[in-house]
Amino acid sequence: MERQTEPAGRKLQIFQKMNKKPQVRAGTPELEFHAALMAGDLDHVQSLMDQFFQDANLVFEINNGEMEWRMTSLATFGLSGLWTLEYKRELTTPLCIAAAHGHVFCVRHLLSHKADPDASPGGRGALHEACLGGHTACTRLLLQHGADPDLLSAEGLAPLHLCRTPASLGCAKALLEHGATVQLECSPGGDTPLHVAAQHGLDEHAQLYLGHGARVDARNGRGETALNAACGALTCSPEEHARCLRLCALLLRGGAAANARDEDERSPLHKACGRARPSLCTLLLLHGADAGALDYGGASPLARALQTTTSAPPAAPQRIVQALLNHGSPLVWPDAFPKVLKTCAQVPPVIEVLFNSYTQLRVSESWQEVIPEEVYQMHEPFYRSFFALAHTPRCLKHLSRCTIRKLLGRKCFQFVSQLPLPETLQSYLLLEPEGVLH
Repeated sequence: MERQTEPAGRKLQIFQKMNKKPQVRAGTPELEFHAALMAGDLDHVQSLMDQFFQDANLVFEINNGEMEWRMTSLATFGLSGLWTLEYKRELTTPLCIAAAHGHVFCVRHLLSHKADPDASPGGRGALHEACLGGHTACTRLLLQHGADPDLLSAEGLAPLHLCRTPASLGCAKALLEHGATVQLECSPGGDTPLHVAAQHGLDEHAQLYLGHGARVDARNGRGETALNAACGALTCSPEEHARCLRLCALLLRGGAAANARDEDERSPLHKACGRARPSLCTLLLLHGADAGALDYGGASPLARALQTTTSAPPAAPQRIVQALLNHGSPLVWPDAFPKVLKTCAQVPPVIEVLFNSYTQLRVSESWQEVIPEEVYQMHEPFYRSFFALAHTPRCLKHLSRCTIRKLLGRKCFQFVSQLPLPETLQSYLLLEPEGVLH
């Protein structure tokens, strides 16, 4: 989208294809200068500046011409859109280009020629670009030359808000050393740097911000605390999961409220269950998270866990359901059990854990109709034992388990480990799956 303001400084037009480096041709010093900055070729940068570009604050205008599909109303022709040639304009400076690619020697050379460290014709300044790329040396150099550590981009983001990767920790340290505001809220979501660290699972960043006075329970525009944001963040790799767990433990030790609700009345536990993170759910429950909390839609953490059963990693769903039930989660209404069976049929351990939390639940042979035939065949031993209970009461051992669990209530998980019982019996009391029902 074009900006209406005309940037100061010399204006150069450089055309290039998207996602491709500019082609250097004879007689085009502009393209050579741009290519040299992108590559960090200091000798070539110096040579071109001496010959052509004495002004270090010139502005690049990069126009990208490409065919785009534009949605429009073409009902007359029975169409819903058309291909049209669009031109996107990007404005930047030599300093922004060098900082974005971490070319510290080029950054130093440009600053020595009075490049403005806060110039941001394209909406982001050089400091924003350096932090986004995790280039600590460039960040420190820019700050030493007077860059504003709280400069807002066109999107309302300060440099600290762009420290979004583990590699940017050094940038965050440098910013705080030069007076960056740790509690600065950014637009449009009202996130603080601690929220950003939580959203990206950056435990070391969070520790740094808390050490500089960040408020652990500050809320953003969606009513989220950093703990809410961390529990709802999407993580994929084991490393990301581990960082997120360390981050949440750090926030809880720092006084974060385990039951803080966002604008939808969802707690951190709701979000952790929705993301199928058993270790995080257990951590929250051990810090007093309410297993029976309801969001605005009337969903409990258990309901959120059951909704994600088929898409969750192996073993995660039953571990979450088990943890919730061992910390006092209300049971599923018996009449709704067939719906749970239909949703979770592919993961029998979930059915087993949930079914064993009832003293007695009447099994109907008609429930078999909701289980796909291929699923039944794959898990036949379990489902044969399940439907065999349609004509048989539960065993005395199970009834004893239910009595003990009822007496212990929400403290079940805490007290079972203190009982003078063999480990196998403790596991039985805590609903450890066995693969069949008795």
